[in-house]
Amino acid sequence: MNSPKTSPGYLLKMAYCNQYLNGMEFVGSGLSDLGTTERNPGSRGGRMWGRRRHQEDDSSFKSKNLHAERRRRQKLGDRLLILRSLVPIITNMTKETIIEDSITYIKELQTKVNILQEQLFEMEASAQEALEPRKDEVDAAEEMKKFGIQIGVDVAQIHGNKLWVKAIFEKKRGGFSKLVETMTYFGFELTDTNVTTSNGAMVVSSIITGFHCDTLQAEETRELMLEIVNGI
Repeated sequence: MNSPKTSPGYLLKMAYCNQYLNGMEFVGSGLSDLGTTERNPGSRGGRMWGRRRHQEDDSSFKSKNLHAERRRRQKLGDRLLILRSLVPIITNMTKETIIEDSITYIKELQTKVNILQEQLFEMEASAQEALEPRKDEVDAAEEMKKFGIQIGVDVAQIHGNKLWVKAIFEKKRGGFSKLVETMTYFGFELTDTNVTTSNGAMVVSSIITGFHCDTLQAEETRELMLEIVNGI
């Protein structure tokens, strides 16, 4: 009688088992040859490959940042050179001093601009005021016309180089000062002067003395003063 391990059925089963195991070893060796273990993130080969890739990416990133920083520094240096050339007084060549001196210079320029703007506004206002007659001056001319008062000059001889004069003209701001300045320019001195205003007119009576002559001609003086008061 045959034993169980030597029976034909048992041997057939063992043969099938050996054939199955040999096939599994063949599949395992094939997978090993394809390098699946190297792609396994948990294996040593996978860790080395990932670390190398990370180092390459990190190196490339640092290189780009280094170039960008160099360009930024170069651009900043160029701008500081331009700024230094525009500011007349730089006490030191350091970056901090260049910026501080530039700020000081800009503040000085702003102050000058404000002063010049104020002066310009004043000049424009004065010019506009000169071009446009003041309301009271227009009213003075109308009032003189209303009461029949006309511009005129009367002159009487006193003696030698002294004359008595009376001038009537429109009441204007600064009119009397302009009369005195013009008379002084032509070599006359006004004394015992009296000034009154009425009905839009200014009346000035005075004794005038000539500096550069022994005798003043009444008619010539009247014509000169009439021309002066018409220009006021």
